[in-house]
Amino acid sequence: ANRDALVGVHEEYAGDPRFNFIALPKNVGKRKAQIAAIRRSCGDLVLNVDSDTILAPDVITRLALKMQDQAVGAAMGQLAASNRSETWLTRLIDMEYWLACNEERAAQARFGAVMCCCGPCAMYRRSALVSLLDQYETQRFRGKPSDFGEDRHLTILMLKAGFRTEYVPEAVAATVVPNSMGPYLRQQLRWARSTFRDTLLAFQLLRGLNIYLTLDVIGQNIGPLLLSLSILAGLAQFVTTGTVPWTACLMIAAMTIVRCSVAAFRARQLRFLGFSLHTLINIFLLLPLKAYALCTLSNS
Repeated sequence: ANRDALVGVHEEYAGDPRFNFIALPKNVGKRKAQIAAIRRSCGDLVLNVDSDTILAPDVITRLALKMQDQAVGAAMGQLAASNRSETWLTRLIDMEYWLACNEERAAQARFGAVMCCCGPCAMYRRSALVSLLDQYETQRFRGKPSDFGEDRHLTILMLKAGFRTEYVPEAVAATVVPNSMGPYLRQQLRWARSTFRDTLLAFQLLRGLNIYLTLDVIGQNIGPLLLSLSILAGLAQFVTTGTVPWTACLMIAAMTIVRCSVAAFRARQLRFLGFSLHTLINIFLLLPLKAYALCTLSNS
């Protein structure tokens, strides 16, 4: 619908031999657009950048240096929220991105298997990509084509093919994040469905990877389940006995304080203490949303 808005950009750069614009006849989604571009490309490396993302000037250099190792099939940069100062939610999401990159992805990269190279800034080895495109294009779930979760699925395919996936914290990309709860929850719903769909594929990989990655994948799936069970048990106790489950409340609060304190120390930024608010969002919004995602995996 916004094709006319792109005409000026096309006209400005179309005469530059470094650029090649592919105007598909209709909106076919991110995955098929990626595939069309990759099949027309000729470089050794392919950089995927989302349309709402701004790269630091040295991102390509830093990622390309990591890709000099022929065993590496993909590498992602560090993500930040370009609109961090807009609302309290964008500030929280910016901290969430920092933690996801510098705790989860950094730990996985230590063992050569980042489980999801995020779309805003990810570099791939073209020769590996080309060999995986047919699998990538024809992904199906319960007989229906998959039309979301491209980043995670492509990363899993890269790991299945025997390549390493890496994280480069010095390659910083700023991306626009949701500034209100509605778009944020819709985004989280898509991501939750994608995670659940690709978890089975990830489990098949784990035998050939480090034991830490097995514990990491299991923990990411069992953790929310255990938290949900403790919340339900606490609610049941309150309904049946009229007493507040203080032990569970204090345990969750203590774990939150420890996590946020460690993040504040590692990032050298006191603002991470405010990430405690995310625990409430997680308990009252994201856990029910993940349960809904699990029950509606076939929805596109």
